[in-house]
Amino acid sequence: MDITRSGSQPSARGPADYFTGTVRTDGAFKGSGALSCATVTFEPGARTAWHTHPLGQTIVITFGLGWVQQEGGAIEEVRPGDIVFFAPGEKHWHGASAHAAMSHLAITEAQDGVAVDWLEQVSDDEYRARAG
Repeated sequence: MDITRSGSQPSARGPADYFTGTVRTDGAFKGSGALSCATVTFEPGARTAWHTHPLGQTIVITFGLGWVQQEGGAIEEVRPGDIVFFAPGEKHWHGASAHAAMSHLAITEAQDGVAVDWLEQVSDDEYRARAG
């Protein structure tokens, strides 16, 4: 058994290459295999860039009000307790709503050492399609 105590790891800022706005990751860990998980917190208006995962991604909303979108689909609202699965290779983004923060657990598995493929930023116009 291995316990990592809350607050024992420093928070990390989400890099501007992959996020728009203020994003923080906490409690990141890797399992014994290719599985990893982290708590990701998005301030209002913050979001990921478009991205895909070779083996998919599951996010579990733990706080606030967020938005998620798969390429070509509508922007969907998510709340605490909602679980979103993005299929392998599905282009998507996720983040906070325009006026409320959101946190989620991000659970991914790596394939050949790759857990995520980052793409272009979500434009303000794309994001505002929901806020408008």
